[in-house]
Amino acid sequence: MKTINDWLNEYGESHKNETNKLIHWVCVPSIYFSIVGLLYAIKLPFTIVGIQLNIAMLAIFLVTLYFLKLSKSVTIGMLLFSSLCLIVCYAIEKTGLSLWVFCLVVFAMAWIGQFYGHKIEGRKPSFLKDIQFLMIGPAWLMSFIYKKWGIGL
Repeated sequence: MKTINDWLNEYGESHKNETNKLIHWVCVPSIYFSIVGLLYAIKLPFTIVGIQLNIAMLAIFLVTLYFLKLSKSVTIGMLLFSSLCLIVCYAIEKTGLSLWVFCLVVFAMAWIGQFYGHKIEGRKPSFLKDIQFLMIGPAWLMSFIYKKWGIGL
């Protein structure tokens, strides 16, 4: 089984161009958020402690288990970012905006940005090689934050 460092190093091989990296700093979190938002819009027919459950909560639980196999510190960071995504989704719904429409637009625009970045890079997106790289992208960005803050993976 690959370690978190194996995944991050392999992901980094197709993300060396500075413009592509910058695009990823905007687009990867946007894609992650938009997926959370699209899943958040699918409500489950029950509540816990007055909180309406949704598919995003279930998905985040599964994502957390995935990251837990790779790195406890990355798991904590991703759980914090996922929680922030849930809070923003809640806030968007409270404004009366259509969350799923908002997230669909963000999702489309962010993927256009991603593919443009890879055109600049001259390399295909990593997820075309292995679908798990869709999960590694956010962790790759998190690893840069952790390095800057002196937090180990």
